[in-house]
Amino acid sequence: MNELLNVLAYSADQTVQQSSTFSILTSLVSGVISLVCCWVLFSKAGEAGWKAIIPIYNAYIEFKIVYGNGWKFLLLLVPILNIILAFGFCIRLAHAFGKSTAFGVGLIFLGPIFMIILAFGDATYQGPYHGFI
Repeated sequence: MNELLNVLAYSADQTVQQSSTFSILTSLVSGVISLVCCWVLFSKAGEAGWKAIIPIYNAYIEFKIVYGNGWKFLLLLVPILNIILAFGFCIRLAHAFGKSTAFGVGLIFLGPIFMIILAFGDATYQGPYHGFI
């Protein structure tokens, strides 16, 4: 009985280790793709691409690209408002690059896929969107 438990424990430990390795690799690939997309979007908007690498400063630059005022990213620190702001940010990001509100909704629900489309597609930077959302 103990041998069976040892075999099952070893098998479970090996499975956890394999899934952990897979999740680490998936996270690294996802992070690299996200960084490359931000770099390309920054370049399209006339900002230096290296600014996408620096944490917090990249959020400032993203809000500067989308809202025209980078300091609005501090509103992300306000509970509840940060959720509303994140949705509005995605829609404004789509508009800033000449895409529709539907594309912005796509950024909300399927962000990585639509970021790749936005970065490597034919979208050009139109400037900060000054509409309602």
